[in-house]
Amino acid sequence: MSERLLTIEGLDTGYDGVAVVRGLSLHVDAGEVVALLGPNGAGKTTTLMTVSGMGQILAGSVTITGRPVPRLRQAHRVARWGVIHVPENRGLLFQLTVRENLQLAKTRGSVDIDRALDFFPALGPLISRRAGLLSGGEQQMLALARSIVAEPKLLMVDEMSLGLAPVIYEELMPVVRRIADETGAGVLLVEQHVDLALEVSDRGYVLNHGDLVMQGAASDLLADRALLDASYLGVESLED
Repeated sequence: MSERLLTIEGLDTGYDGVAVVRGLSLHVDAGEVVALLGPNGAGKTTTLMTVSGMGQILAGSVTITGRPVPRLRQAHRVARWGVIHVPENRGLLFQLTVRENLQLAKTRGSVDIDRALDFFPALGPLISRRAGLLSGGEQQMLALARSIVAEPKLLMVDEMSLGLAPVIYEELMPVVRRIADETGAGVLLVEQHVDLALEVSDRGYVLNHGDLVMQGAASDLLADRALLDASYLGVESLED
C-alpha cells in the first residue's frame, strides 16, 4: 500500500479570518498524481498555499506524512518535510543561470542535476543561460527540473500551463506523470486545462466557489464530461 503523503480533512482556509475554501477533504499518496480543478477563484491556489504552510487554517486539519501543518504560517518547517511548491510565477531566480538555479535546489544526498535534466533534455544546451532569457516553456521546464533536484515527497504544481502555447504544455503534462512514476513523489496538480490534467492523473477533485463539488477517479470524471462541465458552473454536485 502506498504511503499517505497528504491528508486534508474538513479544511476551512482563507485570509484575514475569512474562509475562501470550506470543508475540503482530500488526500495524495506516494507515486500518484491528483488533479485539483475548478474555475478561477475557486480556491485552488489558496489550498496549495495552506498546504505549503503559507496559509491560514481556520478549521479542520492538514497533515503531511502524519505531521500536522501548523495553523500559523511556518513554510520553512513544511519545506523540510519534503514539500515542494512550484507556483504560478515559477519561482525562479532570473539573474542566475539554469545551472545555478538547479544547484540552489540541491540538498545533502539529493539527486544529481543530470538526473533532473534527463526529464528535460532541452535544458542541457541552455545550462549556462540566465533564467530570465529563457522562453516561458523553458522556464517552466527549469522550475520542474529544480523541484526534481530537491527530491520532493509531495510536489505541488500550480497552473503549469499558464501563459504557454498549447504545444508546450501538451508536452510538459506527461512529464508530471513521469515524475510521479519514476521518483515516487505524490503530485498535487492545479490546472485549468481539465482534460490534459485528468489524462495524467489518478484522481481528481473539483472546487467551485470554495466548495468541493465533485471528486473521483480521473477516468470517471473524464467519462462524465457533462457533469464535470456542470460542476464548473455550479449547476450540480457529486461526491463519491
